[in-house]
Amino acid sequence: MSQEPVDRTSAPPEESSVSGLEPLIAEVQSLVRSARHAAASTVNTLQVLTNFEIGRRIVEHEQQGHERAAYGKVLLKTLSERLTEEFGKGFSRSNLQYMRNFYLTWNERANEICQKASGNSQEHSDGISPIYQQASGKFKTLFPLSWSHYVLLQSIKDSSERGFYEIEATNEGWSVPELKRQVASSLYERLALSRNKESALALAKEGQIVMRPEDILKEPYVLEFLGLGEKASYSESDLEQAIIDRLEQFLLELGKGFLFEARQKRFTFDEDHYFVDLVFYNRLLRSYVLVDLKLGKVTHQDLGQMQMYVNYFDRHVILPEENPTIGIVLCKDKKDAIVKLTLPTDANIHAKEYKLYLPSRELLKEKLLEWAQEEEVRK
Repeated sequence: MSQEPVDRTSAPPEESSVSGLEPLIAEVQSLVRSARHAAASTVNTLQVLTNFEIGRRIVEHEQQGHERAAYGKVLLKTLSERLTEEFGKGFSRSNLQYMRNFYLTWNERANEICQKASGNSQEHSDGISPIYQQASGKFKTLFPLSWSHYVLLQSIKDSSERGFYEIEATNEGWSVPELKRQVASSLYERLALSRNKESALALAKEGQIVMRPEDILKEPYVLEFLGLGEKASYSESDLEQAIIDRLEQFLLELGKGFLFEARQKRFTFDEDHYFVDLVFYNRLLRSYVLVDLKLGKVTHQDLGQMQMYVNYFDRHVILPEENPTIGIVLCKDKKDAIVKLTLPTDANIHAKEYKLYLPSRELLKEKLLEWAQEEEVRK
């Protein structure tokens, strides 16, 4: 009995049908990823709100009708033992202390939002507060960060400074290590020292809003992540290469809206070649930002050179709809007298110091206090 010839050039029906499933598989994979992300987000919100509610109940038990709570170590120890016995990890005495402090620190804001939403801040008849009942709704925006973020934020005693870091961590999507680094580098103080008093006060309520060239500046820039502080000596080329090698971290230090364009950007006129160390673009300001690196103290020649770079970009590079170029001379030592004498008051050029180690928070706070007093005298 003869057999029909087999066509081996075409794929079996099973293989053909599988290849046609790729779009469906991609859609289902995307759906599952989105669902898991949403579930993780909801779990995080519930954890933070649960800890807030635990802290609230601890404080109310301690108060027993009094205006202020009397902190009881025995209460936390006993509660920790009972909760750990039933639920396992996560209820150590120190963690319960964090929950207690969390409620004491954020309760005024929570109560204000609850009053607006429900007309009062009292518990519902089932004993659950309005904030907890609506955890998956609008109250998710009350505590947008993870519990680990809020534990770290509790270490910041000044309410204005703490508010700033909470806003920035939320808006910029900082991880806990990124938040820790920004706090350790005293970002709040450094930004405040580069602003007038009104703008500095706005940091606590609004975070860092970038609308003018001055809004992107810091004093000083902290570059401890470059690892150059351990070297006895290094060149400007070493500094530039270290920045390029750790560009993501350097962009984080520069701040919001920065995009990297080039290193050693060359331009030519009158048959001479000139090189800008680093060229960035800030999409929020719609401006080029030129950075020149200097190892020692800034000189009037350095400022004049940056003025030439800025003039060239303004006249030959930027588009009509873009804003004037910003120049930053990043140096180890800045002399304000030289800067003021060399540059006109409306110059879009700034000399800023950099540090290869984390600055002293106490020293920066002292400088910030002196600055605030000087601002008062000027009025």
